[in-house]
Amino acid sequence: MNEQMIAAEFLSSAKASMKNYASAISETASPEVRSILKTHLNDAICLHEKLTEYMTKKGFYNAQNPQQQFQKDIQAADTALNLK
Repeated sequence: MNEQMIAAEFLSSAKASMKNYASAISETASPEVRSILKTHLNDAICLHEKLTEYMTKKGFYNAQNPQQQFQKDIQAADTALNLK
């Protein structure tokens, strides 16, 4: 597993965390628990931002050019399929 694959997996996990925290916030009845979850959600958003900046700086992620990003994603998938 290379650096790009690790970073992409980490970014994917950060996105999942944000979704899970948002869902939990909407379902909890406790103001105290909601407050704690909001803090965790904000932390997850900050982590996602840092990971996105890191991946963009390293050339792993290009949200500004979807076509180029699509080509990189295809390359990464091909690389992953060829690992044994």
